[in-house]
Amino acid sequence: MRLDRTALKHRAVEIIRNSNRPKVITVGLVYLLLSVLVGLLSSRLLGLNYSEADAQRYLQYYAAGNYDYAAEYLQRLAPPSGSYIINMLLNIVMTVVSAGFVIFLLNTIRGNSPCFGNLLDGFGMFFKVIFLNIIEAVFISLWSMLFIFPGIVAFYRYSQAIYILIDNPEKSPMQCIRESKAMMRGHKNELFMLDLSLIGWYILSALPVVGYGFKVWTVPYSGMIKALYYEYLCGRESYPGAASHRADSFNVDI
Repeated sequence: MRLDRTALKHRAVEIIRNSNRPKVITVGLVYLLLSVLVGLLSSRLLGLNYSEADAQRYLQYYAAGNYDYAAEYLQRLAPPSGSYIINMLLNIVMTVVSAGFVIFLLNTIRGNSPCFGNLLDGFGMFFKVIFLNIIEAVFISLWSMLFIFPGIVAFYRYSQAIYILIDNPEKSPMQCIRESKAMMRGHKNELFMLDLSLIGWYILSALPVVGYGFKVWTVPYSGMIKALYYEYLCGRESYPGAASHRADSFNVDI
């Protein structure tokens, strides 16, 4: 049987609408505002700081064929090295906050006293969250070097690792990677189709200016759907085609 995507989405909407204090939408908004703030700071830190006169001078050097000096002049306008370090730290913090948002969503689904503080709970497993993201990025990049399709497959293969880590903080990132691989065996296409069914929301959220309004709904909605899908794989949420085994019963051999 196939996963009933409609039933899963209705369940996500039901949880979002019936959530009490704090509301899923409210916490999602805080998470979104933090993401936007980090994005703006990154743009500010890494943006080229040049005036119209600087641009004209660069074009003059380039038009005159003085390419080396034009490149050197452009390099002078580039952000200082410290900006790249600060930007990296900001993105690391946001990665951990993203894990905290997943913790909040899972707590909401399970009725485990969700709160705004969940956004910071990822710092309790700070290094494991960062290492997990690095390992995933390396593996996906390596598979993508073969061709884009293996990279997409790898992305879905490791998609449940963060959820497994959150549920089992004592496990190593590599253990979570292996268990995600086992858990997603036979389900990668299923999750891909679930993502594809949300493409309209993603497109609306990407629109200039007005996209932020759609993101207020899309971020918590898509996040809740992904969290419910993990619960479904673990056998804690029942839909047509639901997995019959819990996460700890999967064969995790590579």
